[in-house]
Amino acid sequence: MKKVFLLVSIFNSISTFGQQTLPIIKAHSKNVSINDGGFLDQNAWSLSPETKPDIYIADRSSKSKWVVFYTDIDSIKVKIKPGGSFDFIILLNGNDTCYTRIVSSKSIKNSMIPSENRSDTISFTLNQFDAIHVKGIINSTDTINLHFDIGTLDFRLTRETLGRYKSQRINQLKLGSLVWNLPNIQTANQASHGMDGRFGWRVFDEKIIEIDYDNKFIVIHNTLPKKMKGYKKSKIKFIQSLFCIESAIELNNKKYIGDFLFDTGSDLTMVIHPTWMKNQEFPNTLEVVKKSSFSDGAGKKYETIMVSVPKLSVNTFELKHIPCSILGYEGPSSAPINYFGNALLKRFNIIIDLKKDHIYLKPNSLFNTAFKMPN
Repeated sequence: MKKVFLLVSIFNSISTFGQQTLPIIKAHSKNVSINDGGFLDQNAWSLSPETKPDIYIADRSSKSKWVVFYTDIDSIKVKIKPGGSFDFIILLNGNDTCYTRIVSSKSIKNSMIPSENRSDTISFTLNQFDAIHVKGIINSTDTINLHFDIGTLDFRLTRETLGRYKSQRINQLKLGSLVWNLPNIQTANQASHGMDGRFGWRVFDEKIIEIDYDNKFIVIHNTLPKKMKGYKKSKIKFIQSLFCIESAIELNNKKYIGDFLFDTGSDLTMVIHPTWMKNQEFPNTLEVVKKSSFSDGAGKKYETIMVSVPKLSVNTFELKHIPCSILGYEGPSSAPINYFGNALLKRFNIIIDLKKDHIYLKPNSLFNTAFKMPN
């Protein structure tokens, strides 16, 4: 396979839109694999000559990174900066020109109408499944039930909810006083109990999000709030656009450090990944509280073990005796990511700075309440 390394030399090129001279790679198959920042996704992309340009949105990153497209006979390696983009051509079977653009997720324009306020407040309730329940309004008429899930990117509605809009377009979605025109809405295969869908961090990109579990509101700020006493700051780690922070499990006076996805849409407490356990040489000596199993659509059986973790450190705050699920199977991400559910996260008031990719946590009134162990 031939590799084309940008920033060194480009031999095959043509002049096209925007008077740019674009590099060309070749393909015999429509299937393209993509390595995005070190994570390879086989056959992640299908060539579409009729789409001009066909846009690939790179995973979120606060630093420059390499993105590599692999066809069946060729490849191209591109360095993408936050907020940047790159155009090139994939020539399919010598005839079809596929205009392709790699775009940093930082450069995607948010469809939220700019607010004249310094901050906007969205009220929520915390339901019995620990979901952050928000009322949304579609097309100024229909009220729907959504939950805020930091583990999600954009707006997602269930198939049943989307089915109600087959004959009309969703032109507008409103949360509190905030309005999105022609919002990017995808299908949710699942949502929290009783919800019509969910929404994620990217609908507020380049804003500051404050989640106050004590007073039950989300505040969207343009700048960091002035009252930050008691909050501890750390860096957000976006892994394949998944919102994670680094935390540590302490066992037998040793700390096991890992990346934990923030999943405010889950009613679980904590889940750890078997590959992470293997890489960390994490001991298999924790007290087993419960074992359970389930089968997928293909009939494959999986086992999950519930254990009690003696101590966990999150942004220097210590939690003890945490119920934790150990996956008996590989998770959906190619990276060994653990995660926190909202049974744990609801114990912190949270400020998320999506301008500088920082997160601030402060224990709230739920912090010292005992965790519920399964029967």
